[in-house]
Amino acid sequence: MSTHLLEALSEKADEFIALRHDIHRHPELAFDEHRTSALVADKLQSWGYAVERGLGGTGLVGRLVRGDGQRRLGLRADMDALPIFEATGLPHASCHAGVMHACGHDGHTAMLLAAAQHLAQSRNFSGTLNLIFQPAEEGGGGALRMMDDGLFEKYPCDAVFAMHNMPGTPQGRLVLREGATMASSDYATVTLTGVGGHGAMPHQATDPIVAAASIVMALQTIVSRNIDPLQMAVVTVGALHAGKANNVIPQSATLELSVRALDREVRRKLEQRIKALITAQAESFEVRAQIAWRPGYAVLVNTPEETAFAREVALELVGEERVTRQGLALSASEDFAFMLERVPGSYLFIGNGDGDSAGACMVHNPGYDFNDANLPIGAAYWVLLAQRFLV
Repeated sequence: MSTHLLEALSEKADEFIALRHDIHRHPELAFDEHRTSALVADKLQSWGYAVERGLGGTGLVGRLVRGDGQRRLGLRADMDALPIFEATGLPHASCHAGVMHACGHDGHTAMLLAAAQHLAQSRNFSGTLNLIFQPAEEGGGGALRMMDDGLFEKYPCDAVFAMHNMPGTPQGRLVLREGATMASSDYATVTLTGVGGHGAMPHQATDPIVAAASIVMALQTIVSRNIDPLQMAVVTVGALHAGKANNVIPQSATLELSVRALDREVRRKLEQRIKALITAQAESFEVRAQIAWRPGYAVLVNTPEETAFAREVALELVGEERVTRQGLALSASEDFAFMLERVPGSYLFIGNGDGDSAGACMVHNPGYDFNDANLPIGAAYWVLLAQRFLV
């Protein structure tokens, strides 16, 4: 284990815990991360990084070049918060009602900043280090926005890596996975239009509620009868809105769908079957169906060589007993997937705590908080990975 590196980062932990608490206290939603972005930029510039702000709106990149190495490394952290009322009661709780860092992006940012300071001061690498601080991961597609603004044209990377905390896993444990790791996410709004009428005379109306109910049930057969049982797929109807009175048949009904898959072909098949099934079901009830399909995030696929490298760094840092070599795939989504479609790399996890510990509280929960004990471990991991990659 690289105990000396962990010790060196632990000595500075208090500084970056305070920084993390400051970011947590002042959360900002997608594409509104102005204060956070400015704080990150000021820190990086003070340590000697060349900083470009405004990529993808509020995103930024800090670049540091040392020696004559030709390799180029990208490390990414996300900065945005969620529209959730915080209920932790902590001294560093959000000062903005209805906005909180409920996913740990404050911790991800602080870990990468701690690594940035150490790498700038130690200068123990040779090559180009690109630190990517991304806005709007939480559904805003900030990764795509940064890429549309020329992220990888301006800052070419031979590989790119990112890390997310994982509640329910022992604190500090590093979890890696090769291949499909996080699911795609797509969304659909289905509007069914019939003919409204009196509830006592349904034969004079065309009822979209009955059609909606049938569609909801029929959609449950797509995964069980159209998708390979060994493949992961989720079709969720999260909302059904129709009518206001018990004696009125409404003219329309609306359904909201969420669709996830861990395979690109399965993703395409889900879209095809959902659209075909809804259209056929609607016609059978003599109502008209309009389907507004909204592509979300891609399947996140970790490339083999880069994941093997990331795994070796984890083993060197914390030892076999604190590393999961091939973790389980997750049905949640992450827009780092888009970066991995352009550049090889890997996305790993760091345990936030398990059992009865505070760190076991799931993300996107009002009681969640990032585990500060992870700051020196996560920072040390980024430092070691940069030193091993940029040689």
